[in-house]
Amino acid sequence: MNYSEIQSKIQNAQHLDFGKTLDLTINMFKEIWLKGFLMVLVLVAFAVGISMFFSFIGLGPEPFEVDYNGNFNFFENYTSNAFYSLPQTILISFLTIGLLAGFYRICKQTDLNNLQKDDLFYYYKGQFIGKIFTLGIVYSLIAVIAQWLFIIPYIYAFVPLSFFAVVFSNNPELTETEIVKISFSLGTKKWLLTFGLLFITGILGMLGIIACGIGLLFTMTIVYLPVYFVYRDVVGFEDDSEIMKIGTE
Repeated sequence: MNYSEIQSKIQNAQHLDFGKTLDLTINMFKEIWLKGFLMVLVLVAFAVGISMFFSFIGLGPEPFEVDYNGNFNFFENYTSNAFYSLPQTILISFLTIGLLAGFYRICKQTDLNNLQKDDLFYYYKGQFIGKIFTLGIVYSLIAVIAQWLFIIPYIYAFVPLSFFAVVFSNNPELTETEIVKISFSLGTKKWLLTFGLLFITGILGMLGIIACGIGLLFTMTIVYLPVYFVYRDVVGFEDDSEIMKIGTE
């Protein structure tokens, strides 16, 4: 599908059932939780490593400083840290978008019973790396600006930003600008549904805390699945006839 066809499908999207999408999310999680655990493990390892590196060279976020004379400004500290940590946010976003794109490719293969080699790093190849890095920069800038504008803008932007990886995963041939526009079109069109699903799955994912915190690595994958099903049921995949063929095998 080209850019215009995808935008047309988004604009003409039908109502999606919240309960059905949540059920699909939970069922998919039961099938791919181990692969999701590996993805989260890799993300956490890289994120911790990057944070430690930037702290070591003196570019890590600064802790909030408390003025005991009563002059503490939470907003000023919050926004300054958001901009101060921009370089490491870009790197972490680059890693996250690429790994999530590979993860969504695995979800699609599982969804369609298409037995291929699982590869979380599938999109870390020459023709995709530059595009992922650019998307990471755009993602980080939007997120930081939204944080600078404080809570409400960031809550709004979080939903469209969540679609970056799944849109890229299914349309790597599109330009970075087209991927961003599609993500915001879809995120805006299905904002309330997606936000509700992310909120509920976020609560379900946090249940991993019960297992001494380490369980979060196993359960947090569920948070990434709602956007996959929203994209699938609104836009669909490249060749519907081939999808039907694979699904019946």
